[in-house]
Amino acid sequence: MRGPGEEGLDAARVAEVLVAGTPGRRGSGYRVGDGHVLTAAHVVAGAASVRVRFDADRPGEWSAPARVVLSAGVADVALLEIEDVPADRTGVGPPRYAAVPDADVVLPFSAMGFPRFKLRESGGEGERGGTPGRYRDSCHVTGTVSVLSNLREGTLELAVAAPPADPEPHRSPWEGMSGALVWCGGAVIGVVSAHHRADGLGRLAAGRVERWYASLSAAEAERMRRSAGLPPRTALGLADGVEGRRPAVGLAELPSDLPLRELAELVDALTAVPALRGGNGLGLVLDSISDRVAANSPRDPRLRMDVYGIVRTCLRYPGTLDQLLEAVRLLEGPSPEVDRMDGAAARLARFRG
Repeated sequence: MRGPGEEGLDAARVAEVLVAGTPGRRGSGYRVGDGHVLTAAHVVAGAASVRVRFDADRPGEWSAPARVVLSAGVADVALLEIEDVPADRTGVGPPRYAAVPDADVVLPFSAMGFPRFKLRESGGEGERGGTPGRYRDSCHVTGTVSVLSNLREGTLELAVAAPPADPEPHRSPWEGMSGALVWCGGAVIGVVSAHHRADGLGRLAAGRVERWYASLSAAEAERMRRSAGLPPRTALGLADGVEGRRPAVGLAELPSDLPLRELAELVDALTAVPALRGGNGLGLVLDSISDRVAANSPRDPRLRMDVYGIVRTCLRYPGTLDQLLEAVRLLEGPSPEVDRMDGAAARLARFRG
C-alpha cells in the first residue's frame, strides 16, 4: 500500500461500500486517509448502516463498519469514517486532487470499482453476507474524458468500453460503480456519479473536483480538507500533463441583492490585481464587457469603492460578473492575484439562488 505523498490509483485502497437499509445496494469508494473513505453521496443516502471492505477474498482482506460524517448531495460526494482500523493498516495519506480545464481536450483516465456486470458465480463459499456462490469482482476501467461534454450538468463524460449486452434493461450494468474515484495524471479529478442510459453503455458521468468548492459549505470544505486532504480552491492545480487554465466558477445565478459583506472577499481580491491598480486597467476591463455595466455603475475615484460599485452593478445583469472576471484573467494573465480572485469567486458561488 502506498504511503503519504505517493500518487496514483492504489488497488489496496479501493473500497466496496456495502449499504444496509436498501437490499442489494452497494457502491465503490477510496481510502483517502487512515480512517476515511470518499464515495458518492447517493450511495449512502438513507443508509441504516455502512460497511467498507478492502481486498475481498485476497490475502490482505479486511473490512470494518463506517459512519457517514459528510454527505453533500449537490456535489454528490460523501465522506465515511472507518470505525475500527487495524493497527497494521495505518500510514495512509490523502491523494492529490486536480482540476481539468474547460478546453477542447480529451484526456486519459482510470477508475476502479465494483459494477453489477462483474457478478460472478463460484463453487466456493461466495462473498460474505451475500448469496453463496456469488461474488462481485473488481473492474479497472480505463478510457477518455471528453471535457466539453456535460457542461450544463457540470460533470465529466467518461468514455469506456461498453459491458456485454444488458440482460436486465430496467437496471444498469454499471450499478455499484458510483463512488469510484476518477484518476488522471496521478491525481483525482472526479468521482463517478451516474450512468445516463440515454448515453449508451459506453458512457459514465463523474462529478468534477473543481465543482465541489461551489457546492460545499464552509464547514464541509474544512472537513474535506482535514479528513480527505482536499486543498484550498486557490491551490488546486491541473492534472499532470494537462495544459490550459483552471476552469472558472460561474456566478450568473447570484442574487442581485447580495449583502455587501458577502462581496468583500472578491472585492479585496480584485483590488489586489496589479493590472487594475494603475493606469486604465479597470477602464479596459469595462470596455470589454457589457456596456450596461459601465453605463449604470456609480464610479468613484477610490479603487475599492469603484470596484464595489461595479460588482454590485454586475449582479443586476446576470452573466456580466463572469465577463468581468474573465476580462481580468485575460488582462492580468496567470498570477497569484488571479488565483486569489478565482478562489474568492468559488466561495461566493455558494450564495447562488
